Amino acid sequence: MKLITVSGAPSAGKTSIILRLIDCLREGGQAAGVVKFDCLTSFDQLRYQEYGVPVQVGFSGKFCPDHFFISNIEDAVEWGQRTGLDILISESAGLCNRCSPHIQGILAICVIDNLAGINTPRKIGPMLKLADIVLITKGDIVSQAEREVFMFNVRQVNPGARILFVNGITGQGAFMLSKQVSKAADITTLRNRRLRFSMPASVCAYCTGETRVGESYQMGMLKKMEFR
Repeated sequence: MKLITVSGAPSAGKTSIILRLIDCLREGGQAAGVVKFDCLTSFDQLRYQEYGVPVQVGFSGKFCPDHFFISNIEDAVEWGQRTGLDILISESAGLCNRCSPHIQGILAICVIDNLAGINTPRKIGPMLKLADIVLITKGDIVSQAEREVFMFNVRQVNPGARILFVNGITGQGAFMLSKQVSKAADITTLRNRRLRFSMPASVCAYCTGETRVGESYQMGMLKKMEFR
């Protein structure tokens, strides 16, 4: 079974692209399933279910969604194998530009949309910088010049990534994406693999439930600004 990690900001079009990708994979006789990681709620599972795609959903609640992801992805792989999937796609919550749900040796995809602003690629961390494939969506809504500048900024952040323009509505570009996904390595387990980038290191009072504002309540690992 192959595992693919898909990350990206909310509303970038991840779910729509995954459905168009699954269309292409089905034409090639490959069975794909999805594990959706989110924070509080999601309705994407309904779209997958209507499409006949095996899907599992996990909500991180008060936990960091990417910490939640890495704590559960090994069980997700075991579920995919029991279900008889050829390809398991994990879709992240996409809420933290600092975190990266990408694993060494596992095909990593980042979805980013043209409407986010031409400088947005420079504001995104490992989620974009360490992806193998960057999918740019909503390119049909902006001008050619804006697409070129946006792609240039993506290339500046991640020179080694393969960049594809994909339309989640029409499916344009999904076939080329499916070709890349089909080349991903097969796995049997994630045990002893490593993340491509470390998770945030901070453990403070607010991480453990503190809600009061004030320096006397701020304990643990902190980072303070210097105001001049």
